[in-house]
This record gives sequence, C-alpha cells and structure tokens, in this order.
Amino acid sequence: MSKKKPRPTPVPAEPIPGLVDAHTHLASCGARTQEEVDAIVGRALAAGVERMCTVGDGLAEAEDALAAAHMHERVFAACAIHPTRALELDDAARVRLTAMAADERCVAVGETGIDTYWLTHDAEGTAPLEVQEEAFRWHIELAVESGKALMIHNREGDAAMLRILDDAPRPEHVILHCFSSPLDVAREAIERGYVLSFAGNVTFKRNEELREAARLAPPGQLLVETDAPYMTPEPFRGARNEPSLIGHTARVLADARGMEVADVAREIGETFSRVYGV
Repeated sequence: MSKKKPRPTPVPAEPIPGLVDAHTHLASCGARTQEEVDAIVGRALAAGVERMCTVGDGLAEAEDALAAAHMHERVFAACAIHPTRALELDDAARVRLTAMAADERCVAVGETGIDTYWLTHDAEGTAPLEVQEEAFRWHIELAVESGKALMIHNREGDAAMLRILDDAPRPEHVILHCFSSPLDVAREAIERGYVLSFAGNVTFKRNEELREAARLAPPGQLLVETDAPYMTPEPFRGARNEPSLIGHTARVLADARGMEVADVAREIGETFSRVYGV
C-alpha cells in the first residue's frame, strides 16, 4: 500500500518589501497574547509584510482582533459578526460593535455579508438567509456611520449581495474579501468601484478565472490577503496559513497582471492605506 506524499513545510517566498495582508485572523492563527502577536508579526516583517488587518468573524474574535491592533503598531482590526453567525447579533452585540467601530485601531466593519454555502452544508448551525440579510444591512449602516470600510464575505450569495448593496447606504469603501465570484460579478463590482481582495485560492491551478478577475481590477481596486489560517497558497495548499506566506500569492497576482512584484506590492500598499485610512 502506497503512502501519501507528505506535505512540504510552508516557507515564505523571497522577501517583498512593502507587502500588506488585507485580511487575516491572528486569533485563529493562535496569536492572542502580546508575545504571540509579536512572534507572528515578526515572521511577517521578515517576509516584507509591513502591515496587516486582523479580522473577527464573531464577537469574541472581534474582541481579539481589536486587542491585537492595540498590541502592535503594524496591526489593524476589522470587527463584525460573520453572516453564518448572524443570530449572535443581538442588542448587546450591536452596542459593542458600534463602540469597536469607533475605535481608531478598527479600520473596517467586517467580515459581514451573505453566505448560502453553509445553509446547505451546515443548515442547523447557520443563520437563515433573512437573518443574514438583516445583519448585513445593519453592518452596512455601521460602516457608513463610522466612516470605516465595509469588508464583505460572500460565498455563493452574489445575487443577494449585489441586490442589498444596490438599495443600502453606500460606504466610501467596499472590499470583497477572498474574491471568488464569476467574472461577470468581478466586472460589476469593478464598475461600482468596489475593491477585490484576493487570497491564496487565486494561486490554485484550476482558478484561471480568478486570475483573470485580478487582471481586470484597475489600480486602486486590488488587495491581497491571506485569510490565514485558511486559504494557504500553492505550493503549500492544505497546510496552515499565516501572514508571512502572502508573498506566494502576491507573485501570482504580479504574473497575472504582467507586472513586477515590487510594483504590485507598492500599488496594493497604497490601496491598503487609502481604503483603511492608515
């Protein structure tokens, strides 16, 4: 009986100065204390990652994200309740998230949005679509009122997401995190001025359409992220991800856009600064 070939141990790409990670989950990467945050940021800095935005997908992780942003000057936070957990958005959660959004270290309201995938794969544990929509609309209003970017999670919810954004108040900046929608959605989002943020799945061989979407995004409408500890880029797909590995994704984006990776890093860094207001 043949043995499975062991996965290679993930290592960063050659350092690329000026890189940013627009969406990561430091708490889920195991970084909650000062020492743990310093360690993961230190490894990222050695790979050229100068700034990152850590994200909460529920109230507890949002608290962790904001705490990490106060621990390290290179870390910023996005705070919200994930659409699959939208049942958690009670009055107390709304009060706390409103306070979080007002914090200077919180740069985005997210991740919020629409997720229909888990309605069929984990229906008992996932908020119904109507609850997700109500929570999404509340988060949109919070982004507008706080002046922070809106960070959207969208999984198999393209039509509902675009419909809601059509008639909701318009935040100044809208980010489609871990973009994985078809090209027609990419074109529509670009036309609306949204920012497409690409994670490690843009490096997967079968995802040529995602690389085409990355080619379409004009300067100022492109970000790169890890979504760590998930979405580890090739050639380490399936291993645990962290911000120090983002260089692999940045190089694929540079190749897709026919650019030098240093130029892509500079362009994305400028977009990070503008969209997050840092």
